[in-house]
Amino acid sequence: MKKKDAPESMYRRDFIKASAAAVGGSAFLAHSTAGQPPLNPPLIRRNEQPTMTYRKLGRTNFMSSRLVFGCGAALMGGKSTRLLDRAFEAGINHYDIGSDAYYRGAERQLAPFMKEHRDDIWVASKAIVAPARIEPGSEVTREQAVAAAQFWTRLLDGSLRDLDTEYVDAYYLMAVEHPTLVRSEELYQAFLDAKAAGKVGHFGLSAHKNTAAVLEAAIETGWYDSAMVGITPVGWYDWVAGDIEEDTPTLIDLQPLLTRAREAGIGLIGMKTARYLAPMGSAGKGDSTAFDHIYDDTFTDSHLSPFQRSIAYVLEHGLDVVNADMQNFAHFEENVVAAATSQDYFG
Repeated sequence: MKKKDAPESMYRRDFIKASAAAVGGSAFLAHSTAGQPPLNPPLIRRNEQPTMTYRKLGRTNFMSSRLVFGCGAALMGGKSTRLLDRAFEAGINHYDIGSDAYYRGAERQLAPFMKEHRDDIWVASKAIVAPARIEPGSEVTREQAVAAAQFWTRLLDGSLRDLDTEYVDAYYLMAVEHPTLVRSEELYQAFLDAKAAGKVGHFGLSAHKNTAAVLEAAIETGWYDSAMVGITPVGWYDWVAGDIEEDTPTLIDLQPLLTRAREAGIGLIGMKTARYLAPMGSAGKGDSTAFDHIYDDTFTDSHLSPFQRSIAYVLEHGLDVVNADMQNFAHFEENVVAAATSQDYFG
């Protein structure tokens, strides 16, 4: 499927270069809506198949497969490249990866697949923001923000080289935990400059620590098109601690925040949704029943595995899509079923 229609092409590199140039070098207010797409843009549809379900990802207007292929760890060393063709066949049109600075070699492993299917998939990558450790809870100085913006831009350029492309659909601030970095005009200007140059289409962030404060900051700015967050049925997941965040509200109790994020145009991507359930040797806690007290009896007794239940539950409780790290065919097929049938279990 290589057909491209004229409205969708408006969201490709030529449109981005032309429209972003007007704002790329200008000053802006903290609550600016510069960089947002025009009113009522067309939906962007790519590789939609009957074996998968799809959801509009915030103001990107991209109809994303509800299962996102998490390529970072999976493609390091080329160990799971064999899954990419099967994912495409199953209707997965959204591939998430990260800079070589963290996921060594992964972008280079994705590059041939991306080149083959460039017009039929959405590719998002990301880069760590701070070149040096910034203590939790501290205010980020302007000097630190400038350094972070320069560092992020260098990694973006490196990602484009490694992906062997001039353009990526979205590029994120990776593992950000400081609200002041989320509000950094220096970082946002770095994105606008990259967009004006035709390098990237959309701005996003990933967070799996201090996530509520990070998401609040993203809502406040109006700058972010998507947010990938560590989330489980029982609440926020803290990747740094390898545990459920202490004193987290449950996912049900987080609905007002998630609703405000979606109303602000932010597409919500869940990640680390089932990691807590995994065996201890796979960075989990080895307790496959840990979320069962959240579910009703009917859902608990369904034919879904504990891992599938966690994915289906978050998809039906506020998350647009779920990013899953899939490194073998069995896990992949399980996740496809969970994402494609989640709506069947909730009225």
